[in-house]
Amino acid sequence: MSDEYFFGITLAANKNTHTWDPYGNLDDTECVVPNKLLIKQILLDVTAKEGEYHVVEVTAPTCMDEVKIPIAVLKVGEMRSVSMELEFPDAPVVFKLVQGSSPVHILGHHLIGESSEEEEIWEADYSTGEEEGEHAEDDDKEGAARKKKKLANNFNASTKGVPKKKK
Repeated sequence: MSDEYFFGITLAANKNTHTWDPYGNLDDTECVVPNKLLIKQILLDVTAKEGEYHVVEVTAPTCMDEVKIPIAVLKVGEMRSVSMELEFPDAPVVFKLVQGSSPVHILGHHLIGESSEEEEIWEADYSTGEEEGEHAEDDDKEGAARKKKKLANNFNASTKGVPKKKK
């Protein structure tokens, strides 16, 4: 299970760069729990200047190298905010306001620890089997019933509208 915390930063002309690196102050990164950053929204401040473009760029590691790419282009009167589901599983991630002088806010979530999906995989691989024995028969019966129902629904749906053959 992971812990989830609010993540929020503001980029502006006087501080146009922010680096997210939860491992930056640690000596041994192999002993720490995994961290993930989820960006949900980027928006212009209410004081943003009209007619000025604001471009937010991100630099993040990939499996081969690193990528540097704009993730938001905002302008008063055209687009003041953008919602997204942008995930950064590796650090460091650098956010930079490459164009524009007004404040731009970046909001999201910082996840610390294993995700529920990873935990489920671990539990499946390393479970003792005692719990499974108690409910395995019930689960098998329920699964078979669901499959039969689904097959019946698929068959009924596929035969609707098909004219019957005349004898």
